[in-house]
Amino acid sequence: MTKPIAGQSSDKIETLIMTRTDGLNLLKQKIQNLNLIKHCLAVEAVMAALAEHLKQDKEIWGLAGLLHDIDYEITKDKPNEHSLKGSAMLMELGLSEEICYAVKVHNEIHGLPRLSLLDKCLYAVDPLAGLITAAALILPSKKLNDLTTESVSKRFKESRFAAGANRQAIKSIESVGVVLEQFIEIGLRAMQMIAADLEL
Repeated sequence: MTKPIAGQSSDKIETLIMTRTDGLNLLKQKIQNLNLIKHCLAVEAVMAALAEHLKQDKEIWGLAGLLHDIDYEITKDKPNEHSLKGSAMLMELGLSEEICYAVKVHNEIHGLPRLSLLDKCLYAVDPLAGLITAAALILPSKKLNDLTTESVSKRFKESRFAAGANRQAIKSIESVGVVLEQFIEIGLRAMQMIAADLEL
């Protein structure tokens, strides 16, 4: 359930909930780059799968994943503003403080503490989705369904491969009790389920 924003009465709670369809429409309004939209879809899928594994709210976690880079096209040249503007944008739209804070702290450049399970998992899922995508793209078929957990794990150990996928951030998933190989398996299966949407 979405929490009421400070200063708003509890009878407005229901109106503050954004549906997945609304979230996707918002994403497509704010992001023009198709690859970035696909990345957000991938993060959404992995977050929802991880929520199910950890017995958390799949809708909240999925929405956080879907919208985590909502400000990227206006902040891509200003990394110090990335996620701050996105979080503020989502707060203005009435999303829960839980989602807005997780979006804010997924960018480690701000040095803000990741407090909740949602915060910690979004931080780890973001680069994992990138790593899995990169691992699929070097296959002859370029298909997620031809990718294995073992192959992604091997690529994880190759620091020069998809160097932008922060290995320390990915491995931080272990702080919530999920081992790395299991995390990769959950992420890969989730992305394979939406391979058509990702065109992979």
